[in-house]
Amino acid sequence: MSALHVSVDPVRLAADPGDYARFKLAKGHIEPWEDGIRLDPAEPNIEWWYFDSILDDGAKLAMIFCTKDGSRRHQPLEPLIEIDLDLPDGRRFMKYGHFKAAEFSASKDGCDVQIGPHRFVGDLHEYRISGAAEDLSAEVRLEATTESWRPGTGHILFGADGDQYLAWLIAVPAGRVTVTYRIGSEVHETTGMGYHDHNWAGQSYVQMGHLLDHWYWGRGHLGPYAYTTAYLTTTKDYGYAPVPLYMLARDGKVIADDPAKVTFSKTGTQTDEHTGKPIPDQVRFEYRDGERSYVLTYTRERTLVSQKNIDIVTGVKKLVAELVRYPGGYLRFSGPVSLDCLQAGEVVEHYEGAGSFEQNYFGQELHGDT
Repeated sequence: MSALHVSVDPVRLAADPGDYARFKLAKGHIEPWEDGIRLDPAEPNIEWWYFDSILDDGAKLAMIFCTKDGSRRHQPLEPLIEIDLDLPDGRRFMKYGHFKAAEFSASKDGCDVQIGPHRFVGDLHEYRISGAAEDLSAEVRLEATTESWRPGTGHILFGADGDQYLAWLIAVPAGRVTVTYRIGSEVHETTGMGYHDHNWAGQSYVQMGHLLDHWYWGRGHLGPYAYTTAYLTTTKDYGYAPVPLYMLARDGKVIADDPAKVTFSKTGTQTDEHTGKPIPDQVRFEYRDGERSYVLTYTRERTLVSQKNIDIVTGVKKLVAELVRYPGGYLRFSGPVSLDCLQAGEVVEHYEGAGSFEQNYFGQELHGDT
């Protein structure tokens, strides 16, 4: 009797010459239009522009402009703004502003997204962002200190024809920010360091949880270096295949970004009380290029966000979600981050600082971790 053959759909980072031609992109060169709207939001897809920052007053601020709720990607345009704020006094906020389709506009020529009276606009070098959600609001000026980057064409292709894809452009891996944020009548003005990326999922987009099992993601800067790292694990249909993504820049210029040279590992496992998911004590990205290597280590010291997807749905949708045990959720952690630069196994540079990383999952269990 012959063995049963179980086929696994392919997944890959699109970085071949044909991929650059398909998406009309140039290798190693990014143009402002790439940060403009890439998809027709009337179709079953999703697109969002993301900003986050670590501020000098100890706060962490993030703002996201979305074409629609990720759980309702088959719906027509339903713009929303999300604002997340963690304060040094322990207060945490995650607020959502919902708007009508007629209140949304976005340029194809560059990043200029308007939702209601709020705007996310910039040219890869400087951005102005203003947003509000419930009693939170913020105005941001972001000035890039590191060149824009994408992994290959920025597209991860799923399936034999690659019609399903997730795309990622890091318009500002690191930059200086000036921020005014408000909690009701409480006003804060500060500076810090920020980040902006742009994500979209292709015209044949299905539920994210049909493509990815979970991921780890982090970004920041240490000394003269800026970094962005991600480790994605696909679903069973794609063989729980890992997709590592890594960018390290020094003095504003990218010096390491080949995913084939990345090794990911994690140590220690605890169980998060709220989500019931295993969470690591540390995650580690090692980049080896000949005798040169860079080791980036994130350590979990504090859980900033522990959220099940069911936590953010209401009404009848919440009842249905409870009945079907609606899976998925999100965790964000803060703690020390270190970067070791080695030459022939010897540490030649070492940097430490405060940072954060996230864990996003889409099913009841986590699979495929090393």
